[in-house]
Amino acid sequence: MEHSGGIQASLSGRYATALFELARDNGKLDQVGTSLRALRQALTDSADLKRLVASPLISRSDAAKAVSALTGPLGLDPLTANFLGVLAHNRRLGVLGAIIRDFTTLSARHRGETSAQVITAHPLDSGQMAALTARLKSMVGSEVAVDATVDPKILGGLIVRLGSRQIDGSIRTKLNALATAMKG
Repeated sequence: MEHSGGIQASLSGRYATALFELARDNGKLDQVGTSLRALRQALTDSADLKRLVASPLISRSDAAKAVSALTGPLGLDPLTANFLGVLAHNRRLGVLGAIIRDFTTLSARHRGETSAQVITAHPLDSGQMAALTARLKSMVGSEVAVDATVDPKILGGLIVRLGSRQIDGSIRTKLNALATAMKG
């Protein structure tokens, strides 16, 4: 499997590639993908989990105990649970979000899909997500795996990243452009 230099060149990419290859070789890509989506959602929903992964003050053993305690409630598969333990032991929980993003990209490529990162101010319902996915599919000419995140700071609209292309239709960007134009 060929990977882009961009993913393998980063710390998160090296971890994501290792997890991807383990999952692929063990036939566990779907289970790991499901576990990582649950983890991403937990990172979004839980301020305590955000603090855990971001804090350099938490010892390796305490971090390992904390991520081990997440396994059951989040329904994580054993491979992902072990991987989290490795991240905690290596003090790399801070790059968990980027690892999940890179793993998603690698999985999409493996399935022959294009990966799109979509940032919205509010969660999209299933109809909106289906319409967006169909529109992106028509733009790129292949299946598209959408990785959607919510960031209220963009105020409204959405930002779409397809490979090196970015389409920024956020209200924040439009307001910034208007403010710049008014300054002259």
